Amino acid sequence: MPAFSAAELAYLTGERRLGRLATSDADGLPHVVPVGWRYNPDTDTIDVGGRNFAASKKFRNVRTNPKAAFVVDDMASTDPWRPRSVMVQGRAEAIDRDGEQLIRITPDKIVSWGLEE
Repeated sequence: MPAFSAAELAYLTGERRLGRLATSDADGLPHVVPVGWRYNPDTDTIDVGGRNFAASKKFRNVRTNPKAAFVVDDMASTDPWRPRSVMVQGRAEAIDRDGEQLIRITPDKIVSWGLEE
């Protein structure tokens, strides 16, 4: 059974390419940054990547503390006010192999809102 609902998958596989990734360092200090990402249908995960990614603070944070949160959001309308979003909380893995560097987030909890028409 996939972790994401049909509405969440439709939203995630739409035109949104920028999300926000929250990680924490060993002392628990939060770090939130905008990131490029993609939904990985083979693993039912969110994969976050970028240039020189293994040298980034977020990558180091995940190696120290493998918990992360990720959110994608936008405004479907401002009149009426209609924000929409998918938030994923889960286990994060820092992957650095075969020339690929990414953070893979396996959902433990998914919360979404505003996706209904």
